[in-house]
Amino acid sequence: MRHRVHGRRLNRSSAHRKALRKNLVADLICLEQIVTTEAKARTIRPAAEKMITLAKRGLAKGQDDPSVEVHARRLAAARLPNSRIIEDDDGFFEEVKVVQKLFEEIAPRYAERPGGYTRMVKIGKRPGDNAEMAVLMLVEEE
Repeated sequence: MRHRVHGRRLNRSSAHRKALRKNLVADLICLEQIVTTEAKARTIRPAAEKMITLAKRGLAKGQDDPSVEVHARRLAAARLPNSRIIEDDDGFFEEVKVVQKLFEEIAPRYAERPGGYTRMVKIGKRPGDNAEMAVLMLVEEE
């Protein structure tokens, strides 16, 4: 029985799980949509939502006191990788600063939304090992 056992182990050590969570959340922020297993998507979804909420609160409270925004940016920088190399549609590679994109593009988009920034869509089973796959994406603002 798994009474009061929090989180999924994903057959990894704690350091490997922490690195996996950081990298997948950073990829979700940079690409705004990732395809992964359902278990990993369920694991990183709360972490991604918390990062967006941290950025939103930092920006909202940072208008009165800039030190609050700096503090929120530092917390985000401690929990996320510095940058990601992303390939665009033309085949060129571009370096994306994760925290900068979170605070300047994503958090203002959800300024009026009280939560529910991500959507998980199941897409069936992976042919190789029959693992349940899912697309985790940031919702579009209506």
